[in-house]
Amino acid sequence: MKMTFGVLLGLVLSCGFSALAVGQDQAQGIHSPPKVLVITREFVKPGHGGNMHAKSESAFVQAMSKANWPTHYIAMDSLSGKNRSLFFVGYDSFESWEKDTLGMIKNAALSNALDQAAVADGNLLDAMDQAIFVYNEDMSLRGPVDIPHMRYMEIQVFRVKPGHIEEWSEAVKLVKAAYEKAVPDAHWAMFHLVYGGNVGTYAVITPLKSLAETDVMLGSDRKFVQAMGEDGMKKLTELEAASVESRERNVFAFNPRMSYAPPDWVKADPDFWQPKAMKTPAAGAKKSAAGAKPTTAP
Repeated sequence: MKMTFGVLLGLVLSCGFSALAVGQDQAQGIHSPPKVLVITREFVKPGHGGNMHAKSESAFVQAMSKANWPTHYIAMDSLSGKNRSLFFVGYDSFESWEKDTLGMIKNAALSNALDQAAVADGNLLDAMDQAIFVYNEDMSLRGPVDIPHMRYMEIQVFRVKPGHIEEWSEAVKLVKAAYEKAVPDAHWAMFHLVYGGNVGTYAVITPLKSLAETDVMLGSDRKFVQAMGEDGMKKLTELEAASVESRERNVFAFNPRMSYAPPDWVKADPDFWQPKAMKTPAAGAKKSAAGAKPTTAP
């Protein structure tokens, strides 16, 4: 596709088609995006990723499992861009995040285990940072998905020009309306950054069951353009030029060996979330809180 409509068409291409298959029982395995999303990025040194990093991360999983910690996290590795791993921790509120942090501080055994794991893991890393995002339901489209059966995550980060949030919001509304009309299976979850980065940063997150779905996404632009119409596309281009400063798009693969998956995820797809090579049971939270690793934009 020719990128004649500029940056905001990146949002168009981020619309996912997995998870909400026609006829699927949406009461089965459908998960809503968390209201608060803490993201840790670990930038891995060249030659220190793969099994080496997974083995190091297993110490965190073991510590959480041993403590039977109630908060869970998902890990993923980059397939594009700089070599890095992401860790997602979701909360119902900032209060819940605080309680989780304080709970880890008070649990001496868990804190000590996490500290020891962090020292070993730190030797493999170039850098690490953390950001906190909040779910924006109005800017999302069919956000709840069957996450346990997903395998990839496409993440786009938009940086909106200061003072131009209104134009950005209007542009997203146009895109959302067109996809609601033209592509019934399209979905994404929109988050905006509140701590740990540039104000005006938005992350468009789309879980994928396979990379083949990217082929489908790339072929959906004709339906989108038809739904928008000539006047709508002209308006969208103007809003994009006025509001978007930059956009980055990357894809990540879920890593079950480094994830502390919730029990219902493991039950839904045990072969993936708890393969035979994994000896640690799934159950608890990531290093988003005290004594754990910190968590910025993907």
